[in-house]
Amino acid sequence: MESEANIIFIIASFSLALILILSRERIPEQMRRSMAILSILFVLFAFFLIVYSFFRMGT
Repeated sequence: MESEANIIFIIASFSLALILILSRERIPEQMRRSMAILSILFVLFAFFLIVYSFFRMGT
């Protein structure tokens, strides 16, 4: 159950980052910076979850 939630979060965070990159001209200027920072935080946490799951797999 935990790994399924992690996989869903990882896919969602990378999808959000991709959508923000592809549609950056259509996002209003006020929202662009905050959504980019939020997306970066989500992607960093997704990388942490990937690395953490690799470490847990070894034990």
